[in-house]
Amino acid sequence: MVRVLGIDPGLQRTGWGVIDLRDNHMRHVANGVVTSTQTLSLAERLRQLHDGLMEVIKIWTPDEAAVEETFVNKNPVSTLKLGQARGVALLVPSLCGLSVTEYTPNAVKKTVVGAGHAAKQQVEMMVSTLLPGCEIRGADAADALAVAICHAQHAGQRALASMETGYGRRNR
Repeated sequence: MVRVLGIDPGLQRTGWGVIDLRDNHMRHVANGVVTSTQTLSLAERLRQLHDGLMEVIKIWTPDEAAVEETFVNKNPVSTLKLGQARGVALLVPSLCGLSVTEYTPNAVKKTVVGAGHAAKQQVEMMVSTLLPGCEIRGADAADALAVAICHAQHAGQRALASMETGYGRRNR
């Protein structure tokens, strides 16, 4: 079994979702949102995200992490702040010894919904379908679960590819 942490980075709200993957079957474990206080300095807000993600990893003990890549906003200041929050989202699991994989928003949507430009509502509906009984704690948590699902789907493809190239084979 592999436990995957999906992260949807944001400065105000960073979504997270944890799933278990066993023999190509996914099971929801937990999801939520780490928030930062807008009235604090940027450094203090980034620390809040750091501390929140560290707590998630401490509680749910994932084996791997997946983070959604940043898209470029029209506002360069917003893009820079989102990039800094994304840096925290990449750093925290790495500090905890987890391998971290990144996925573009279109790759996540295409994997989960089947279309790279799917609406947020479609993503949330498919996450609920793929993880039955899951109570999603907001749009950011749904996006994070979608990132985890994307990683789980690609993990199966990576395992097959390594077997085909011989890296996953035992010595005969």
